[in-house]
Amino acid sequence: MSTASLLDVTAVQQALAKTPVALGGLKKALRLAQDTLDQRFESGDFVRDLVQSRANTIDEMLHLLWNHYTWPENAALVAVGGYGRGELLPRSDIDLLLLFDQEEDVQGAVESVERFITLLWDLNLHIGHSVRTLKACIEEATDDVTVVTNLVEARLLSGNSTLFEHMLERVSPPHIWPSAHFYKAKLNEQALRYEKYGNTAYNLEPNVKTSPGGLRDIQTIGWVTKRHFGDDNLETLISRGFLTEAEFQTLMEGQDYLWRIRYALHVISGREEDRLLFDLQKAVAEAFGFSDNDEALGVEQLMKTYYRTVFRLRELNDMLLQHFDEVILNTDLPAPPVKLNSRFLNNNGYIEISHPRVFDKTPSALMEIFVLLAHNPELKGVRASTIRAIYEHRYLIGPAFRNDIRNISFFIELFRAPQGVSTNLRRMSAYGILGLYLPEFGQVIGQMQFDLFHVYTVDAHSLQTVSNLRRFRHRSNLVEFPIASVVIHQLPKVELIYIAGLFHDLGKGKGGDHSIIGAEEAFQFCERHRLPQWDTELVVWLVRHHLLMSLTAQREDISDPDVINRFTQKVQDLVHLDYLYVLTVADINATNPALWNSWRAALLKQLYTETKRALRRGLENPVGKDERIEDTKHKAIELLQADGFDADTVRAIWDNPGDDYFLRESAENIAWHTKAISAQGAGTPMVLIQELNAGAFESATQIFVYGPDRAHLFADIAYVMDQLGLNIHDARIMTSPSSNYSLDTFIVLEEDGSPIDMNDTERLREIQHRLLLTIAEPPERRQISRRVPRVLKHFNVPTRVNLSNDFINHRTVVEVITTDRPGLLALIGEVFIELGLNLQNARISTLGERVEDVFFVVDARNNEPIHDPDFGERVRSLLTQKLNKLIEQT
Repeated sequence: MSTASLLDVTAVQQALAKTPVALGGLKKALRLAQDTLDQRFESGDFVRDLVQSRANTIDEMLHLLWNHYTWPENAALVAVGGYGRGELLPRSDIDLLLLFDQEEDVQGAVESVERFITLLWDLNLHIGHSVRTLKACIEEATDDVTVVTNLVEARLLSGNSTLFEHMLERVSPPHIWPSAHFYKAKLNEQALRYEKYGNTAYNLEPNVKTSPGGLRDIQTIGWVTKRHFGDDNLETLISRGFLTEAEFQTLMEGQDYLWRIRYALHVISGREEDRLLFDLQKAVAEAFGFSDNDEALGVEQLMKTYYRTVFRLRELNDMLLQHFDEVILNTDLPAPPVKLNSRFLNNNGYIEISHPRVFDKTPSALMEIFVLLAHNPELKGVRASTIRAIYEHRYLIGPAFRNDIRNISFFIELFRAPQGVSTNLRRMSAYGILGLYLPEFGQVIGQMQFDLFHVYTVDAHSLQTVSNLRRFRHRSNLVEFPIASVVIHQLPKVELIYIAGLFHDLGKGKGGDHSIIGAEEAFQFCERHRLPQWDTELVVWLVRHHLLMSLTAQREDISDPDVINRFTQKVQDLVHLDYLYVLTVADINATNPALWNSWRAALLKQLYTETKRALRRGLENPVGKDERIEDTKHKAIELLQADGFDADTVRAIWDNPGDDYFLRESAENIAWHTKAISAQGAGTPMVLIQELNAGAFESATQIFVYGPDRAHLFADIAYVMDQLGLNIHDARIMTSPSSNYSLDTFIVLEEDGSPIDMNDTERLREIQHRLLLTIAEPPERRQISRRVPRVLKHFNVPTRVNLSNDFINHRTVVEVITTDRPGLLALIGEVFIELGLNLQNARISTLGERVEDVFFVVDARNNEPIHDPDFGERVRSLLTQKLNKLIEQT
């Protein structure tokens, strides 16, 4: 590393000699030094030199500034934390300890402390400082592992070296925080940190410093190393047998890569920014030379490199911490190893190879170890030496290994294990075995999609899908997933759903429809693993059609018996329906946990229940609309009769609201509406609010709006709901042909994704009052007050409007795909009115930054679908134009 000083010491001394101190001169000296570092960064200089040079520059400046003031003899200026390590990024905090021997020394230095710290602030240095006596320092370090961690890396900058050495000695392991206690605390600290990020390194906007696999993982290794061995350099772990030379190089290269990203983030943002935010990802990708190509966006290429780097760093972190666990905590375990078979031992709860050449002599042991872990739940994990042996023998996994019947048998046996399936698939992935054994999985490791919908990379999503499927087997999930938790136990071969879950998205990023590509890959897997024909066909069908159920439920009108019948024809039998249902629920929850709420659960439940009913009747005997209507009416009357209503009274209240009402609403909702109309009087406008299917998971809220129909009503309601901070997720728009009254149902969530709090009476009154006013009179339109969320501003989904005619139901289907924005639904409603279109129904689907809404409309002039191609083109053109303008304005 270059040791040449970047700081103009003479200029600093001249600035300090002036009265008052010449701040401009000091700032200029710092700026010129940093400008030099930034230029070297842009030129591709070794980032380690830059990080250390920044620390050296600040060292020199602080030394000069400290000596400018008068200090007691027993005082010292100490660098702690990351700065203490001699690592400093352009905008990182400069952590300082002003250390004094006695309280009297502190009191005597109050003026100097204040002037010194004020000067640092005036120089716009990012200072984190504490002023402590030696006694206070020791007391705080004794009580707080964070404080002692900072002091582990303490470095004297100026002042009394004897006082500094005394402090180091007093906070050393013989006095406080023995290495075993320190290790446990850091392990717990890391677990809590991982939990904050969902225990995955694959976050959409990862924190380069603190996310799993980030710089903090390397620092944790360094802290434990220094506390236990007293070593300042991780390279000593090689001679101690904790790391190989290659592993150490991987660790250092990973750290340098993350430093480069962090340096770029600080320079581009102009602040201490350690998060790879969406708006910064593109800029960093450009700075690192990534550009868009046919296979991936430049930002996706950057993030894939990032994810693969942190994946490997997390591997090393896991292995080293396991090694530390064995050396620091488990040195006195009395139990001798227990033989599992000729290749593996149970060494105090951890599996271990029986001799160093196990994998050389029996390569299939690389697969067998995970099956043994699944079948021996008392095993807590893998010994560090065995983890390293796995890493060192991964080269054995090639075509011959994949076609070896022993490995094929072991892999299928893992899927059939009674427990530990997802845990050991994750282990296989973490140790690099899964990506080598299944090249199709290896190709998607670290592959992300630059959007807000898919919160995990493809590999992490696939493993999470399997994990969700395993969750359904446990009774504790019966409340959250009542159908899936029952159906999973009815599947004739449960291992097939795990295989489908693993493969369903592996076709992504390979130049075509991922469902088709994935189905072909699944077929090849099943053929290679000698699965029977029925098993193979089922797995391939599930991968090919894994989106069928969610798309049907969310984008089609599943109250229409014809939609149910078409879906039933595709599913064919109850076995396929059961498999597809549990895969769909697991997939949605593994794509983005925020997507799963009672509204989506209710849609899938309705589709599953109606399809199951249709299958029981037989494909040759589909349910008709009239039968569906009569069945709904009958169930609603039964519910109302239980509350004291008689059938004639109920029919009089209904007063022919129209067939669509009984097709699209449930019997429970119809009973709810009827009781309210009976209590308030037919023709009296009302707004009803209730929670939808409250359960253990996030619910949604149902709002029923009843009042005289008029032009712009939907647009006005959508506008007011937007003003109220409510997001519409579903809408059923109906008008009674006899009374010309609207009976509209909306499924909504608050702006933060939560349901309306039914205990918040003030909020409920506000919503009801505003909507009742809207029914009575169109609201005065003002500019949409809700701000566009930060993350949405960095995405631009090209607007697409597709029209098709549903001649069976005599309506036109308008599909709108565009970027999500506040006020979007209200605008679409206004365009429909402007064009003379009556809205019958709507399916609102927001997928991250992307809106995929479907509207069912008729031409108001003749109550028919749109027949005129020119008029259809006008609808498409006007919607596209207005939506693009809304996006540009926000």
